[in-house]
Amino acid sequence: MSGWWCTGLRWPDGEPVLGWERGDGTGPGRVSVLAYGRELGFRAEGERHCTGARGNPCPVGAVVPVRSTGARCAECARLDRAHSVAADTIADDPRTYRVYLAWFGPGMVKVGITGEARGAARLREQGAVVFSWLGRGPLMAARRTEELLRSALGVPDRIPYARKRAARDALPCEAERAAEIEGLYRRAAALEGAGWPEALERLPFAAVDHAGVFGLAGAGPSARAVTGLVDGGVVAGRLVAAAGPDLHLETPDAGIVVLDTRLVTGWDLVGADPRAGVSVPVVAVGGGGVQDGLF
Repeated sequence: MSGWWCTGLRWPDGEPVLGWERGDGTGPGRVSVLAYGRELGFRAEGERHCTGARGNPCPVGAVVPVRSTGARCAECARLDRAHSVAADTIADDPRTYRVYLAWFGPGMVKVGITGEARGAARLREQGAVVFSWLGRGPLMAARRTEELLRSALGVPDRIPYARKRAARDALPCEAERAAEIEGLYRRAAALEGAGWPEALERLPFAAVDHAGVFGLAGAGPSARAVTGLVDGGVVAGRLVAAAGPDLHLETPDAGIVVLDTRLVTGWDLVGADPRAGVSVPVVAVGGGGVQDGLF
């Protein structure tokens, strides 16, 4: 493998950045800062391989399914999950966590937690169009609050990613977006004294809107979404928006195509003509999707 492996889309300091590492494991990694209006293109080569777990390479270099957003074999996925916050295996974690409410579209609001030191990066990684903090405190208090909202208010902790993606094309105005999440915040705050953990400090409501950060206002409706790469397949176009793990690319022959960058991890990638378009499998936005991740 002589090309580069993409490690996915990240959002440090509120801007989209692609991470890269050598497919053969040699040399330092690098990042590509993305800018809306910029053209980009790459071609996949060979097979898709497991990306390993917890910073360690897969011991067997397993081939993984092209449609999976995890890019890990079963054993590496188990090891990675066992050390994650979501697995609830680190009850004595001394760090401070925050509980948040995230809005992805009309009727699509979820509750979640993230490490306070990460700031709002987790919300941008999930593609949250609007969010507000709800509270802060120890991990177990944050977990109990998350469960309280699920049981008392029926607020989910996951939303299928295909639904999030489809909702971006028809967003209500900023005031309406903020009003919906504020309504949920008030219902959640009313639970204090009814099971709210004493160790969790409630934070004031403040809606943070990411539509501008994501570039959604001028992106236009998405026509298709990539379902997986293939050997020799090309993805190329002009970047018009980015949200969560997704890149929205304007292509010369297929309109705006959405690429979930979790699908490109584990592939050996080389550069391609930015005007080459898309020659990998796609599906109409809203007409299906790839296997969802922990979002």
